[in-house]
Amino acid sequence: MLEQRYRWKNKMLRKHVSVLNGEIAPSIILQNAKYLNQILRKWICANIWIYQDRIIYVGQDMPANVRGSEIVDCEGQYLVPGYIEPHSHPFQIYNPLSLAQYTSQFGTTTLVNDNLLLALQLDKKKAFSFMSQMRNIPSSMYWWCRYDSQTELAEEERVFSHSNVKSWLEHDAVIQGGELSGWPQLLGGDDMMLHWIQETKRMRKQVEGHFPGASEKTLAKLMLLGVDSDHEAMTGKEVFDRLMQGYMVSLRYSSIRPDLPRLLSEMKELGISQFDKCMLTTDGSPSYFYENGHIDQLIRIAMEQGIPTVDAYNMATINIARYYNMEHLHGNIATGRVADINFLSNPNNPTPHTVLAKGIWVKRAGKIVEDVYPSIDWDEFGFEHLAIDWELTNDDMQFSMPFGIKLENSVITKPYSISIDVSGEALSQKHDECFFMLLGRSGKWRINTLLKGFSKEIGGLASSYTGDGDIILLGKDQNDMILAFNRLKEIGGGIVIYKDGILAIELPLPLKGVMADMSIHELIKTEKKLLQYIKDAGFPFDDPIYTLVFFSATHLPYIRITQRGLYDVMNKNVLFPSIMR
Repeated sequence: MLEQRYRWKNKMLRKHVSVLNGEIAPSIILQNAKYLNQILRKWICANIWIYQDRIIYVGQDMPANVRGSEIVDCEGQYLVPGYIEPHSHPFQIYNPLSLAQYTSQFGTTTLVNDNLLLALQLDKKKAFSFMSQMRNIPSSMYWWCRYDSQTELAEEERVFSHSNVKSWLEHDAVIQGGELSGWPQLLGGDDMMLHWIQETKRMRKQVEGHFPGASEKTLAKLMLLGVDSDHEAMTGKEVFDRLMQGYMVSLRYSSIRPDLPRLLSEMKELGISQFDKCMLTTDGSPSYFYENGHIDQLIRIAMEQGIPTVDAYNMATINIARYYNMEHLHGNIATGRVADINFLSNPNNPTPHTVLAKGIWVKRAGKIVEDVYPSIDWDEFGFEHLAIDWELTNDDMQFSMPFGIKLENSVITKPYSISIDVSGEALSQKHDECFFMLLGRSGKWRINTLLKGFSKEIGGLASSYTGDGDIILLGKDQNDMILAFNRLKEIGGGIVIYKDGILAIELPLPLKGVMADMSIHELIKTEKKLLQYIKDAGFPFDDPIYTLVFFSATHLPYIRITQRGLYDVMNKNVLFPSIMR
């Protein structure tokens, strides 16, 4: 198996030189190409020779041997490198394959992906086999290594054992540690986490932070401990603070944090005119957010904010490649790089009409090229249907806790005192309090409380799409909740809503109960209907999908529902433990 960071064996390297010698013809010749030279910071005309997945030559010459070569006249077009997503969460209902295929149509040909679901849901051997399979697609797929679960797992030390984390860090497809959401533990003296960071640095890999609201001194401390970048700046001042401490800064534009226009505007007001230490990210947004584009949309926003064209493209290409020590492979159009090239009709329109990924045409003249992304036998890698072999009964519907959880926005939750009567099987639709449960996927434990601020009308919602892989139930009617759960079992995972004993809407997620196996084009339609239903039922915030996945996320304040029980994030203690069934 070829190593990913040293992707060409000696025999192939000799072939590449033979192309220059005229002994072998290039696969593709891009003639009269006006391309963005990011070193010289200007557009230059050249001929580009490609052999299989590699750029062999960029210059004024044409090859002596063109037998069998595809010669493409690029007159009137503008060529830029394939875009890079530096911070991808590829399990946001879509799956890594469908995400890669879809985003390639907008010119994103390289993704750096979160490994959390792989670490939590699969054994290491199958996870690594899946990552190897992802090398066979036209997009380039790299990965992170998490240091913690971002929640309170019952067996955290087993999943994030030293041997497991070390194996992930040593994998050649893993190019960074993080995102470091467990930084409070690190600052509090967690020497094992510090050791993992040290190991990451020893391997010449990067460490990414997750530091919302961090002070200047906190940022300085974390830089001293080995962190290289952060994507949580929400104001221009926070970008400035990170740059001052030496961080690489990801500028975010996502469904719940569409900050990019504000960041760029405030950065300009602060006098920031150099952008080499900045990169662009969509931070794993839901599929509907990508309906009109991916990284290309962020480049467009940057240009609309007055960022110089070259800098706008650099923040999506060479800046990222340099940061990840991959400039020899990605991020620019130059000899020796992977043949990821976007063809534009106009430099001010970053959405490509044609895309090459690893030398393969994935989009041509505005149309998707079919069958270039292979299908996957998901079961082979452990992504089988969610199998639930236990029953939910009325005896589980006990909601006598003195306080519940209140939504402040899509992702922030606070405790509140319960003052309504919860002894019946249904709650009034005159208020926004719902029954709320987290059930262990194995059926061995449960947590029951109330949730305020989600909906006034949902009868029963069941979701296996959660941050820790367990099952959420919420709603006004306990019978609808049980029906939704039973339907969830029947379809092998997903998000299901019942109302008055009737199935209202469902989104099947047959891959481990957390991912769809449909294309993102199909998923966008289905997901938008689901979101609209939930909002029509009274959800008052931006994104209920993020709400579902973040109920258990202990990197956010203030109270979370986890495998260990209701958890106080600020004081780091369990308020009410989970109940064994």
